[in-house]
Amino acid sequence: MPRKKREEGTRAPNGASSIYLGKDGKWHGRVTMGIRDDGKPDRRHVERKTEPEVIEAVRALEKQRDSGKVKKAGRSWTVEKWLTHWLNNIALPSVRYKAGNAYRTAVNRHLIPNLGAHRVDKIEPEHFEKLYAKMLKAGLKSATAHQVHRTARTAFGEAWRRGHIVRNPVELAKPPRVEETEIEPFAANEIGRLLVAALSRRNGARFVLALALGTRQGETIGLKWSRLDRENRALRIAKQLQRQTWQHGCDNPHKCGAKYHKVKSCPEDCKRHRRKPCPPPCPPDCTSHARWCPQRHGGGLVEVEVKSSAGRRGIVLPDRLYELLITHEEQQAKEREHAGSEWCEGGWMFTQPTGKPLDPRRDLDDWKALLEEAGVREARLHDARHTAATVLLVLGVPERAVMEFMGWSNGAMAKRYQHMTGGLRRDIADQLNAYLWKPERKGKGKKQKGRKKGNRDGD
Repeated sequence: MPRKKREEGTRAPNGASSIYLGKDGKWHGRVTMGIRDDGKPDRRHVERKTEPEVIEAVRALEKQRDSGKVKKAGRSWTVEKWLTHWLNNIALPSVRYKAGNAYRTAVNRHLIPNLGAHRVDKIEPEHFEKLYAKMLKAGLKSATAHQVHRTARTAFGEAWRRGHIVRNPVELAKPPRVEETEIEPFAANEIGRLLVAALSRRNGARFVLALALGTRQGETIGLKWSRLDRENRALRIAKQLQRQTWQHGCDNPHKCGAKYHKVKSCPEDCKRHRRKPCPPPCPPDCTSHARWCPQRHGGGLVEVEVKSSAGRRGIVLPDRLYELLITHEEQQAKEREHAGSEWCEGGWMFTQPTGKPLDPRRDLDDWKALLEEAGVREARLHDARHTAATVLLVLGVPERAVMEFMGWSNGAMAKRYQHMTGGLRRDIADQLNAYLWKPERKGKGKKQKGRKKGNRDGD
Protein backbone atom coordinates (compact mmCIF):
# COMPACT_ATOMS: atom_id res chain seq x y z
CA MET A 1 0.00 0.00 0.00
CA PRO A 2 1.59 3.36 -1.01
CA ARG A 3 2.39 5.87 1.74
CA LYS A 4 -0.16 8.61 2.24
CA LYS A 5 1.22 12.03 1.19
CA ARG A 6 0.65 15.19 3.21
CA GLU A 7 -1.55 17.85 1.64
CA GLU A 8 0.35 20.61 -0.14
CA GLY A 9 0.97 23.66 2.00
CA THR A 10 0.88 21.78 5.32
CA ARG A 11 3.77 20.66 7.53
CA ALA A 12 4.37 18.00 10.13
CA PRO A 13 3.89 19.08 13.77
CA ASN A 14 6.96 19.94 15.84
CA GLY A 15 8.71 16.84 17.14
CA ALA A 16 7.12 14.44 14.67
CA SER A 17 9.27 11.70 13.18
CA SER A 18 10.25 11.92 9.52
CA ILE A 19 11.23 9.32 6.94
CA TYR A 20 12.70 10.17 3.54
CA LEU A 21 14.80 8.82 0.69
CA GLY A 22 18.16 10.53 0.58
CA LYS A 23 20.26 11.52 -2.41
CA ASP A 24 22.66 8.71 -1.45
CA GLY A 25 19.96 6.16 -2.33
CA LYS A 26 19.38 5.13 1.32
CA TRP A 27 16.36 5.65 3.50
CA HIS A 28 16.72 7.98 6.49
CA GLY A 29 14.64 8.52 9.58
CA ARG A 30 14.76 11.22 12.24
CA VAL A 31 13.06 10.96 15.64
CA THR A 32 12.85 13.59 18.38
CA MET A 33 13.71 11.77 21.64
CA GLY A 34 13.63 14.71 24.03
CA ILE A 35 15.79 17.68 24.96
CA ARG A 36 19.59 17.64 25.10
CA ASP A 37 21.63 19.08 27.94
CA ASP A 38 22.11 22.33 25.97
CA GLY A 39 18.34 22.79 25.60
CA LYS A 40 18.13 21.86 21.93
CA PRO A 41 15.96 18.99 20.62
CA ASP A 42 17.57 15.55 20.84
CA ARG A 43 16.97 14.52 17.22
CA ARG A 44 18.18 10.95 16.53
CA HIS A 45 19.05 9.76 13.02
CA VAL A 46 18.79 6.23 11.61
CA GLU A 47 19.83 5.02 8.18
CA ARG A 48 18.79 1.84 6.36
CA LYS A 49 18.86 0.40 2.86
CA THR A 50 15.08 -0.08 2.50
CA GLU A 51 12.02 1.84 3.60
CA PRO A 52 10.54 -1.00 5.75
CA GLU A 53 13.83 -1.26 7.62
CA VAL A 54 13.97 2.44 8.41
CA ILE A 55 10.28 2.41 9.45
CA GLU A 56 11.03 -0.40 11.91
CA ALA A 57 14.05 1.47 13.29
CA VAL A 58 12.04 4.68 13.71
CA ARG A 59 9.25 2.82 15.53
CA ALA A 60 11.82 1.25 17.87
CA LEU A 61 13.13 4.71 18.80
CA GLU A 62 9.60 6.03 19.29
CA LYS A 63 8.83 3.08 21.56
CA GLN A 64 11.88 3.89 23.69
CA ARG A 65 10.85 7.53 23.89
CA ASP A 66 7.25 6.76 24.82
CA SER A 67 8.31 4.30 27.54
CA GLY A 68 10.72 6.83 29.05
CA LYS A 69 13.70 4.49 28.60
CA VAL A 70 15.93 6.59 26.38
CA LYS A 71 19.68 6.14 26.40
CA LYS A 72 21.86 9.21 26.17
CA ALA A 73 22.77 10.66 22.80
CA GLY A 74 26.22 10.04 21.36
CA ARG A 75 28.41 7.03 20.97
CA SER A 76 27.83 4.37 23.62
CA TRP A 77 30.53 3.68 26.18
CA THR A 78 32.41 0.43 26.23
CA VAL A 79 32.05 -1.81 29.27
CA GLU A 80 35.67 -1.05 30.19
CA LYS A 81 35.16 2.73 29.99
CA TRP A 82 31.95 2.65 32.01
CA LEU A 83 33.23 0.26 34.71
CA THR A 84 36.43 2.29 35.11
CA HIS A 85 34.42 5.51 35.47
CA TRP A 86 31.91 3.89 37.84
CA LEU A 87 34.60 2.34 40.03
CA ASN A 88 36.85 5.40 40.41
CA ASN A 89 34.29 8.21 40.42
CA ILE A 90 31.06 6.72 41.78
CA ALA A 91 31.69 3.58 43.83
CA LEU A 92 35.02 4.01 45.63
CA PRO A 93 34.33 7.50 47.04
CA SER A 94 31.03 6.32 48.54
CA VAL A 95 31.77 2.88 50.06
CA ARG A 96 33.95 1.54 52.84
CA TYR A 97 37.45 0.20 52.32
CA LYS A 98 36.62 -3.52 52.21
CA ALA A 99 33.62 -3.03 49.94
CA GLY A 100 35.79 -0.93 47.63
CA ASN A 101 38.40 -3.68 47.51
CA ALA A 102 35.73 -6.22 46.53
CA TYR A 103 34.50 -3.91 43.75
CA ARG A 104 38.04 -3.28 42.53
CA THR A 105 38.85 -6.99 42.35
CA ALA A 106 35.63 -7.87 40.50
CA VAL A 107 36.08 -5.07 37.97
CA ASN A 108 39.82 -5.23 37.27
CA ARG A 109 40.37 -8.96 37.58
CA HIS A 110 37.21 -10.41 36.04
CA LEU A 111 34.79 -8.01 34.32
CA ILE A 112 37.11 -5.78 32.27
CA PRO A 113 39.50 -8.54 31.07
CA ASN A 114 36.58 -10.71 29.90
CA LEU A 115 33.85 -8.26 28.87
CA GLY A 116 35.54 -4.87 28.56
CA ALA A 117 35.40 -4.58 24.76
CA HIS A 118 31.59 -4.83 24.57
CA ARG A 119 29.42 -1.74 24.26
CA VAL A 120 27.27 -1.19 27.33
CA ASP A 121 24.11 -0.98 25.22
CA LYS A 122 24.88 -4.19 23.31
CA ILE A 123 26.00 -6.56 26.03
CA GLU A 124 23.55 -9.36 26.84
CA PRO A 125 22.76 -11.44 29.96
CA GLU A 126 24.31 -14.48 28.25
CA HIS A 127 27.72 -12.77 28.22
CA PHE A 128 27.70 -12.59 32.01
CA GLU A 129 26.46 -16.16 32.41
CA LYS A 130 29.29 -17.39 30.19
CA LEU A 131 31.75 -15.45 32.35
CA TYR A 132 30.43 -17.11 35.53
CA ALA A 133 30.73 -20.55 33.92
CA LYS A 134 34.30 -19.74 32.84
CA MET A 135 35.21 -18.73 36.39
CA LEU A 136 33.81 -21.94 37.86
CA LYS A 137 35.62 -24.01 35.24
CA ALA A 138 38.88 -22.28 36.20
CA GLY A 139 38.43 -23.53 39.78
CA LEU A 140 37.11 -20.34 41.38
CA LYS A 141 34.41 -20.64 44.03
CA SER A 142 30.78 -19.93 43.26
CA ALA A 143 30.85 -17.21 45.94
CA THR A 144 33.52 -15.38 43.90
CA ALA A 145 31.37 -15.54 40.76
CA HIS A 146 28.41 -14.32 42.79
CA GLN A 147 30.45 -11.35 44.04
CA VAL A 148 31.29 -10.47 40.42
CA HIS A 149 27.58 -10.72 39.58
CA ARG A 150 26.59 -8.38 42.41
CA THR A 151 29.25 -5.86 41.40
CA ALA A 152 28.14 -5.91 37.74
CA ARG A 153 24.49 -5.58 38.73
CA THR A 154 25.27 -2.50 40.82
CA ALA A 155 27.46 -0.91 38.13
CA PHE A 156 25.02 -1.49 35.27
CA GLY A 157 22.12 -0.42 37.46
CA GLU A 158 23.82 2.95 37.78
CA ALA A 159 24.36 3.05 34.02
CA TRP A 160 20.62 2.45 33.56
CA ARG A 161 19.66 5.20 36.01
CA ARG A 162 21.92 7.65 34.17
CA GLY A 163 20.50 6.82 30.76
CA HIS A 164 23.51 5.03 29.24
CA ILE A 165 21.41 1.87 28.72
CA VAL A 166 17.67 1.23 28.52
CA ARG A 167 17.75 -1.92 30.69
CA ASN A 168 20.09 -3.61 33.12
CA PRO A 169 21.23 -6.86 31.43
CA VAL A 170 22.74 -8.21 34.65
CA GLU A 171 19.28 -8.26 36.28
CA LEU A 172 18.33 -10.97 33.78
CA ALA A 173 21.55 -12.99 34.12
CA LYS A 174 21.42 -16.03 36.40
CA PRO A 175 24.35 -16.23 38.82
CA PRO A 176 25.61 -19.60 40.07
CA ARG A 177 24.02 -20.96 43.21
CA VAL A 178 26.12 -20.43 46.30
CA GLU A 179 26.29 -23.35 48.68
CA GLU A 180 25.62 -21.99 52.15
CA THR A 181 27.88 -23.42 54.83
CA GLU A 182 25.95 -24.61 57.84
CA ILE A 183 27.41 -22.83 60.85
CA GLU A 184 27.35 -24.72 64.12
CA PRO A 185 27.72 -22.47 67.18
CA PHE A 186 29.80 -23.74 70.06
CA ALA A 187 27.99 -25.88 72.62
CA ALA A 188 28.03 -24.99 76.32
CA ASN A 189 30.81 -27.49 77.12
CA GLU A 190 32.92 -26.16 74.22
CA ILE A 191 32.45 -22.59 75.42
CA GLY A 192 33.56 -23.65 78.88
CA ARG A 193 36.76 -25.25 77.59
CA LEU A 194 37.54 -22.21 75.44
CA LEU A 195 37.06 -19.84 78.40
CA VAL A 196 39.36 -21.90 80.62
CA ALA A 197 42.05 -22.06 77.92
CA ALA A 198 41.70 -18.34 77.12
CA LEU A 199 42.27 -17.28 80.73
CA SER A 200 45.64 -19.02 80.71
CA ARG A 201 46.87 -17.08 77.64
CA ARG A 202 48.19 -13.58 77.18
CA ASN A 203 45.36 -11.31 75.93
CA GLY A 204 42.98 -14.21 76.60
CA ALA A 205 40.28 -11.75 77.69
CA ARG A 206 40.09 -10.71 74.05
CA PHE A 207 38.52 -14.09 73.14
CA VAL A 208 36.27 -14.07 76.20
CA LEU A 209 34.78 -10.82 74.88
CA ALA A 210 34.18 -12.42 71.49
CA LEU A 211 32.40 -15.43 72.99
CA ALA A 212 30.38 -13.50 75.57
CA LEU A 213 29.54 -10.29 73.69
CA GLY A 214 29.90 -11.34 70.04
CA THR A 215 32.12 -8.37 69.18
CA ARG A 216 33.65 -8.45 65.69
CA GLN A 217 37.40 -8.95 65.33
CA GLY A 218 38.08 -5.35 64.28
CA GLU A 219 35.91 -4.02 67.12
CA THR A 220 37.67 -6.14 69.76
CA ILE A 221 41.29 -5.49 68.81
CA GLY A 222 40.36 -1.81 68.29
CA LEU A 223 39.12 -1.32 71.87
CA LYS A 224 40.76 1.35 74.03
CA TRP A 225 40.72 1.78 77.78
CA SER A 226 39.13 5.19 77.37
CA ARG A 227 35.97 3.45 76.14
CA LEU A 228 35.52 1.45 79.34
CA ASP A 229 32.88 3.12 81.57
CA ARG A 230 34.08 2.05 85.01
CA GLU A 231 31.22 3.67 86.90
CA ASN A 232 28.51 1.79 84.99
CA ARG A 233 30.70 -1.19 84.11
CA ALA A 234 29.92 -0.76 80.43
CA LEU A 235 31.94 -0.92 77.23
CA ARG A 236 31.44 1.51 74.34
CA ILE A 237 31.98 0.17 70.80
CA ALA A 238 32.79 3.13 68.54
CA LYS A 239 35.77 2.27 66.32
CA GLN A 240 37.42 -0.76 64.77
CA LEU A 241 40.96 -1.59 63.70
CA GLN A 242 41.51 -2.61 60.10
CA ARG A 243 44.54 -3.57 58.03
CA GLN A 244 44.60 -1.64 54.75
CA THR A 245 46.80 -2.01 51.69
CA TRP A 246 49.68 0.42 51.25
CA GLN A 247 49.58 2.83 48.31
CA HIS A 248 52.57 3.89 46.21
CA GLY A 249 53.78 7.44 46.69
CA CYS A 250 56.42 7.36 43.93
CA ASP A 251 56.25 8.33 40.25
CA ASN A 252 56.96 4.83 38.86
CA PRO A 253 55.14 2.17 40.95
CA HIS A 254 56.23 -0.68 38.63
CA LYS A 255 59.92 0.16 38.83
CA CYS A 256 59.69 0.82 42.56
CA GLY A 257 58.74 -2.79 43.26
CA ALA A 258 60.89 -4.39 40.55
CA LYS A 259 63.03 -6.40 42.97
CA TYR A 260 59.92 -7.95 44.51
CA HIS A 261 58.18 -9.03 41.28
CA LYS A 262 57.49 -12.74 40.94
CA VAL A 263 58.77 -13.71 37.47
CA LYS A 264 58.47 -17.52 37.62
CA SER A 265 55.77 -19.93 38.68
CA CYS A 266 56.26 -21.99 41.84
CA PRO A 267 57.61 -25.53 41.40
CA GLU A 268 55.13 -28.39 41.60
CA ASP A 269 56.47 -29.47 45.01
CA CYS A 270 56.25 -25.91 46.44
CA LYS A 271 56.48 -25.96 50.23
CA ARG A 272 56.15 -22.23 50.78
CA HIS A 273 52.44 -21.88 50.02
CA ARG A 274 50.77 -24.61 52.04
CA ARG A 275 47.62 -22.90 53.32
CA LYS A 276 46.50 -21.52 49.94
CA PRO A 277 47.28 -22.02 46.21
CA CYS A 278 50.54 -20.66 44.85
CA PRO A 279 50.11 -17.11 43.46
CA PRO A 280 50.72 -16.63 39.72
CA PRO A 281 53.69 -14.61 38.40
CA CYS A 282 53.28 -10.84 38.41
CA PRO A 283 51.83 -9.21 35.26
CA PRO A 284 54.20 -7.13 33.09
CA ASP A 285 52.81 -3.86 34.49
CA CYS A 286 52.63 -5.00 38.14
CA THR A 287 52.31 -2.17 40.68
CA SER A 288 51.18 -4.21 43.71
CA HIS A 289 54.33 -4.04 45.86
CA ALA A 290 53.57 -0.71 47.49
CA ARG A 291 54.33 -1.99 51.00
CA TRP A 292 58.06 -1.60 50.17
CA CYS A 293 57.74 1.81 48.53
CA PRO A 294 59.82 4.44 50.43
CA GLN A 295 56.98 6.96 49.96
CA ARG A 296 54.16 4.54 50.76
CA HIS A 297 51.03 5.92 52.41
CA GLY A 298 47.51 5.03 53.51
CA GLY A 299 48.18 1.46 54.62
CA GLY A 300 48.92 -0.63 57.70
CA LEU A 301 46.68 -0.81 60.76
CA VAL A 302 44.11 1.96 60.52
CA GLU A 303 41.43 2.93 63.03
CA VAL A 304 38.13 3.37 61.17
CA GLU A 305 34.44 3.75 61.94
CA VAL A 306 32.46 0.64 62.86
CA LYS A 307 30.51 -1.19 60.17
CA SER A 308 27.27 0.80 60.57
CA SER A 309 25.59 3.40 62.76
CA ALA A 310 23.94 0.56 64.68
CA GLY A 311 27.43 -0.82 65.37
CA ARG A 312 28.13 2.18 67.63
CA ARG A 313 26.70 0.83 70.83
CA GLY A 314 27.19 0.49 74.55
CA ILE A 315 27.24 -2.90 76.26
CA VAL A 316 26.79 -3.35 80.01
CA LEU A 317 29.29 -6.01 81.07
CA PRO A 318 28.57 -9.01 83.27
CA ASP A 319 30.36 -8.58 86.61
CA ARG A 320 32.73 -11.49 85.98
CA LEU A 321 33.72 -10.09 82.59
CA TYR A 322 34.31 -6.60 84.01
CA GLU A 323 36.54 -8.03 86.74
CA LEU A 324 38.42 -10.01 84.10
CA LEU A 325 39.16 -6.81 82.15
CA ILE A 326 40.42 -5.09 85.30
CA THR A 327 42.76 -8.03 85.95
CA HIS A 328 43.92 -7.82 82.32
CA GLU A 329 44.62 -4.09 82.81
CA GLU A 330 46.80 -4.84 85.82
CA GLN A 331 48.79 -7.41 83.83
CA GLN A 332 49.23 -4.89 81.00
CA ALA A 333 50.59 -2.34 83.49
CA LYS A 334 53.32 -4.82 84.45
CA GLU A 335 54.16 -5.35 80.76
CA ARG A 336 54.38 -1.57 80.26
CA GLU A 337 56.80 -1.29 83.18
CA HIS A 338 58.89 -4.17 81.87
CA ALA A 339 59.04 -2.76 78.31
CA GLY A 340 60.21 0.65 79.53
CA SER A 341 61.10 3.02 76.69
CA GLU A 342 60.16 0.37 74.11
CA TRP A 343 56.49 0.71 75.03
CA CYS A 344 54.37 2.52 72.40
CA GLU A 345 51.51 4.10 74.30
CA GLY A 346 48.29 4.12 72.28
CA GLY A 347 45.72 3.36 74.94
CA TRP A 348 44.85 0.02 73.33
CA MET A 349 43.09 -2.56 75.49
CA PHE A 350 44.79 -5.53 73.80
CA THR A 351 48.38 -5.06 72.63
CA GLN A 352 51.60 -6.62 71.53
CA PRO A 353 54.33 -6.83 74.22
CA THR A 354 55.49 -3.37 73.08
CA GLY A 355 52.11 -1.66 73.38
CA LYS A 356 51.35 -1.66 69.66
CA PRO A 357 47.87 -2.85 68.61
CA LEU A 358 47.25 -6.48 67.68
CA ASP A 359 47.64 -7.43 64.04
CA PRO A 360 44.51 -9.18 62.65
CA ARG A 361 46.57 -11.96 61.06
CA ARG A 362 48.42 -12.72 64.29
CA ASP A 363 45.11 -12.54 66.14
CA LEU A 364 43.70 -15.28 63.90
CA ASP A 365 46.74 -17.44 64.55
CA ASP A 366 46.18 -17.04 68.30
CA TRP A 367 42.55 -18.12 67.82
CA LYS A 368 43.62 -21.29 66.00
CA ALA A 369 46.10 -22.05 68.78
CA LEU A 370 43.36 -21.51 71.38
CA LEU A 371 41.06 -24.00 69.64
CA GLU A 372 43.81 -26.60 69.59
CA GLU A 373 44.75 -26.03 73.22
CA ALA A 374 41.11 -26.29 74.34
CA GLY A 375 40.55 -29.44 72.29
CA VAL A 376 37.71 -27.80 70.36
CA ARG A 377 36.87 -28.45 66.70
CA GLU A 378 38.14 -26.20 63.89
CA ALA A 379 36.06 -23.03 63.55
CA ARG A 380 36.27 -19.47 62.30
CA LEU A 381 36.84 -16.62 64.70
CA HIS A 382 33.57 -15.11 63.43
CA ASP A 383 31.78 -18.24 64.69
CA ALA A 384 32.23 -16.81 68.18
CA ARG A 385 29.86 -14.02 67.13
CA HIS A 386 27.32 -16.60 65.93
CA THR A 387 27.71 -18.37 69.28
CA ALA A 388 27.04 -15.20 71.30
CA ALA A 389 23.91 -14.45 69.24
CA THR A 390 22.65 -18.02 69.69
CA VAL A 391 23.18 -17.83 73.46
CA LEU A 392 20.90 -14.78 73.52
CA LEU A 393 18.29 -16.84 71.66
CA VAL A 394 18.61 -19.63 74.24
CA LEU A 395 18.17 -17.08 77.04
CA GLY A 396 15.02 -15.75 75.41
CA VAL A 397 16.27 -12.17 75.04
CA PRO A 398 13.78 -10.08 72.97
CA GLU A 399 14.80 -9.47 69.36
CA ARG A 400 14.92 -5.66 69.74
CA ALA A 401 17.39 -5.99 72.59
CA VAL A 402 19.44 -8.56 70.65
CA MET A 403 19.74 -6.16 67.70
CA GLU A 404 21.12 -3.41 69.92
CA PHE A 405 23.42 -5.78 71.79
CA MET A 406 24.90 -7.23 68.59
CA GLY A 407 25.00 -3.96 66.65
CA TRP A 408 22.54 -4.96 63.91
CA SER A 409 20.55 -2.43 61.90
CA ASN A 410 18.35 -5.11 60.30
CA GLY A 411 16.26 -7.71 62.10
CA ALA A 412 16.97 -10.20 59.30
CA MET A 413 20.48 -10.59 60.74
CA ALA A 414 18.99 -12.63 63.58
CA LYS A 415 18.08 -15.37 61.11
CA ARG A 416 21.67 -15.47 59.88
CA TYR A 417 23.40 -15.47 63.27
CA GLN A 418 21.01 -17.24 65.64
CA HIS A 419 20.90 -21.00 65.15
CA MET A 420 18.71 -23.79 66.43
CA THR A 421 20.74 -25.95 68.80
CA GLY A 422 20.04 -29.46 70.01
CA GLY A 423 19.09 -28.09 73.42
CA LEU A 424 16.54 -25.70 71.94
CA ARG A 425 14.98 -28.48 69.90
CA ARG A 426 14.74 -30.62 73.05
CA ASP A 427 13.08 -27.78 74.98
CA ILE A 428 10.51 -27.32 72.20
CA ALA A 429 9.75 -31.05 72.22
CA ASP A 430 9.32 -31.01 76.02
CA GLN A 431 6.97 -28.02 75.86
CA LEU A 432 4.89 -29.68 73.15
CA ASN A 433 4.76 -32.87 75.19
CA ALA A 434 3.55 -30.98 78.26
CA TYR A 435 0.94 -29.02 76.28
CA LEU A 436 -0.52 -31.78 74.11
CA TRP A 437 -0.29 -34.70 76.53
CA LYS A 438 -1.05 -33.18 79.93
CA PRO A 439 -0.95 -35.75 82.75
CA GLU A 440 -4.50 -36.50 83.95
CA ARG A 441 -5.15 -35.49 87.56
CA LYS A 442 -6.34 -38.40 89.75
CA GLY A 443 -9.05 -36.55 91.62
CA LYS A 444 -10.57 -35.18 88.46
CA GLY A 445 -10.64 -38.62 86.90
CA LYS A 446 -12.45 -40.20 89.87
CA LYS A 447 -15.04 -37.46 89.93
CA GLN A 448 -15.80 -37.92 86.28
CA LYS A 449 -16.10 -41.70 86.81
CA GLY A 450 -18.57 -41.29 89.64
CA ARG A 451 -20.65 -38.82 87.67
CA LYS A 452 -20.90 -41.27 84.83
CA LYS A 453 -21.98 -44.03 87.21
CA GLY A 454 -24.71 -41.83 88.72
CA ASN A 455 -25.98 -41.10 85.29
CA ARG A 456 -26.27 -44.79 84.61
CA ASP A 457 -28.19 -45.28 87.87
CA GLY A 458 -30.55 -42.48 87.02
CA ASP A 459 -31.23 -44.08 83.68
